[in-house]
Amino acid sequence: MDIKKLMEENSELGWEDYLPHLSIDCVVFGFHDATLKVLVVKIKDENIWALPGGYVLKTENLSEAANRILRERTGAENIYLHQFCVFSDLNRSEGFFEKYEDAIWNKQRFISIGFYALVDFSRVNLVIDAFSDACEWKSINDLPELIMDHGSIYDGALETLRKQLNHKPIGLNLLPEKFTMPELQKLYEIILGKKLNRGNFYRKMLRYDILVKLDEIRKGGAHKAPDLYQFDVEKYQNALKNGFNEGW
Repeated sequence: MDIKKLMEENSELGWEDYLPHLSIDCVVFGFHDATLKVLVVKIKDENIWALPGGYVLKTENLSEAANRILRERTGAENIYLHQFCVFSDLNRSEGFFEKYEDAIWNKQRFISIGFYALVDFSRVNLVIDAFSDACEWKSINDLPELIMDHGSIYDGALETLRKQLNHKPIGLNLLPEKFTMPELQKLYEIILGKKLNRGNFYRKMLRYDILVKLDEIRKGGAHKAPDLYQFDVEKYQNALKNGFNEGW
């Protein structure tokens, strides 16, 4: 069944089950092979990609809806989610739905709540639903063309993430449980889009007092094996709540 027929058949359920004129779009970041990646969905029968998203059930609040949408798409639980912006421009989606009847649920004017999510790449089990042909991770340096205003939503999420690095920790939801300091620095550099001084980075991260140095090293390679670290979860969560006093 093609995408147009699917949407027409599900339109009545949309009117019955969801809050009208309100949608959620999620920018899901993952870190793999020293690359920051974003989860995108290929629209069924269309050569165009979208951010994962959906609608808010009449029985849900926004955070519950966002968690449900991402759980259904990734299978992941306890995802770090941050609501960062509202996207409300006129005619956000009319171009894509111009061939649809005006009464169809998806063609209505929707104000979208933007969330960004940080997930452990290794714990995600991507789901291709009836409305999509593919669900894939793409490098932030090689994103495909995105549907409607999803490019602007992605830009807003990355800008917010960069700003929050100035006063909040990052990494717990993106790195494996045990990691090296160079791996953590690489993550910060990719998000910030700039190189960081190694010595300054190490000193600042240690001053934050959110890391635990392990009595283990990363074996393999020609160079001296680097030490392994993990986050002190209690101190990390406290820093998320209260913030840091210095930025990058």
